[in-house]
Amino acid sequence: MRSAVRSAASPRAQGPARRSGGPPASLTSRSHDAAAPGFGRVGILPDGASPGRIPSSDGARGRLSVRTGRAAVSRGSLWALLPLTIEGFTVRRGQLDERTLAPGTPTRPCDLVLRGGRVLDPETGLDAVRHVGIADGRITVVSDELPESDVVLDVTGQVVAPGFIDLHSHAQSVTGLRLQALDGVTTALELEAGVAPFTRTRETATEEGRPINFGYSASWALARMQMLAHVRLDGAEDPITTTVRLMGDSRWRRPATPAEVEAILDLLEEEVAAGALGIGVLLGYAPESGRSEYVRIAALAEHLGVPTFTHSRFISRREPHTSLEGAAEVLAAAAGTGAHMHLCHLNSTSNWMIDQIAQMVATAQRLGVRLTTEAYPYGSAATGIGAAFLDPDKLDRIGITPTDIVFLPTGERVADADRLLELREQDPGGLVVYDWLNEADERQRAVLERSLLLTDTAIASDATPLVNAADPNLHDRWPVPPHTVTHPRTAGCYGKLLRWAVRETRILSLAEAVRRCTIVPAQVLEQVAPSMACKGRVQVGADADLAIFDPATVSDRSTYHDSARPSAGFRHVLVGGTFVVRDGQLLPDRRPGRCVHSKFI
Repeated sequence: MRSAVRSAASPRAQGPARRSGGPPASLTSRSHDAAAPGFGRVGILPDGASPGRIPSSDGARGRLSVRTGRAAVSRGSLWALLPLTIEGFTVRRGQLDERTLAPGTPTRPCDLVLRGGRVLDPETGLDAVRHVGIADGRITVVSDELPESDVVLDVTGQVVAPGFIDLHSHAQSVTGLRLQALDGVTTALELEAGVAPFTRTRETATEEGRPINFGYSASWALARMQMLAHVRLDGAEDPITTTVRLMGDSRWRRPATPAEVEAILDLLEEEVAAGALGIGVLLGYAPESGRSEYVRIAALAEHLGVPTFTHSRFISRREPHTSLEGAAEVLAAAAGTGAHMHLCHLNSTSNWMIDQIAQMVATAQRLGVRLTTEAYPYGSAATGIGAAFLDPDKLDRIGITPTDIVFLPTGERVADADRLLELREQDPGGLVVYDWLNEADERQRAVLERSLLLTDTAIASDATPLVNAADPNLHDRWPVPPHTVTHPRTAGCYGKLLRWAVRETRILSLAEAVRRCTIVPAQVLEQVAPSMACKGRVQVGADADLAIFDPATVSDRSTYHDSARPSAGFRHVLVGGTFVVRDGQLLPDRRPGRCVHSKFI
């Protein structure tokens, strides 16, 4: 019996249906572009932009054209005749210009107005100087006329963008999320590895408070650790630490029996029912696990209507078991089950095979396979030293040697294979950074660039936990203690993207870079988390999660020698309308972050 199954009389009967029965109607009829119930995508539209959607109480959506001042109705002729007051906002017939997208009462002042910034809304294509009004945690005005407010902040010359949404952050401590806030991030999610148990992890983070929004997937690795290695998750350490610490334990990495697979799937189903945002699958850390088990996970995810987030099974340039084969397995599971499969850190797992993988992914997407991707702008990776693919006998398959690996707890560059074996034995969870390409080499850097440029690839940091041998209690510290180390992407992923990819190499326009950091990751999750339809946008009704930065100076400052140094140029960062960064300074007492959870709770 599936323990996640609940009868209709259960107070939590709205959770996902059992796998042995049929899915609920809400899952069988779900639309791939569904937004949150009662809330459409409302946009201020420049000429040539795609129209947004007008919200309605019954889910019908009209289409708004600001240029013509008319509602072009796709369903229901009453749109053109009636004023609408939905979720506190009024759209009035005959006056559909920017001034009408205002709070329900025209004279109601905003809590805060951001005056005169360059507003970038990636969904509608708006790129113009506007004033942005905020009230009760949401955007209530986007206009070229200054709305009423007692608090007006001049952001002339600054970009006003949606706060960045990071789908892949292992830096889930208060301190780690503070560093990410200074990099423009307003939502950081642990989706690749996931957590367990979900409810306790969510409740702990909520009670402690977080500076930015947070959320988690259900952890396949931890489900296996419980079932195969008999690990008790008693709350003595956070689930990310547990995952990394046991990374080298062979007990959880073996093939599972049919009965064990059923038990693993039961645990994952329970976690999704509790609110997890999908299933995180660290397949590359247990490459001996069965392929049929992975297909079963994909089928479960499709049945429940949630995505999976996969670290692919193989990282190699040499046959067999190449990076191409690893990506193809994820694609095949998506095509064979209909599940939405998300391929994590395409840049590092592609390992020089990016052109073949990109072509395969693009073709599959064109044919309707539900496959999404992410990447980060670095030529180095980070993981636990006990990872299966860092076995000294396998390093040549990645194209590295022991001296390409830096062991963060001691700061040492690993001298040889014997020292690598020693460290793997002594501290299998110890974090390392290793170079898989040389960014200073133009040919190698071009490989990294191509991994970032695949259509609709989200930017996701893969932020790692912070390490400090002399001061291990880093969970809630500010400023970050001296000699703290991590991968520089933890503190600087988005600042680097804006410096390097936008200003220096110009491989991305500013608008496109912002799109890949905001609306693209939001749309990855909208099916499972309706609240994401209110994020990644600068539109009336959207959450006031905003990053305000100077496009001429925004930059990463973290390096491999000073890896926890915050980015510069992010002038203000707001989460739900609350400043967490003001005038470039973190406000350590501000913890407005909320949990992003699935539609089942």
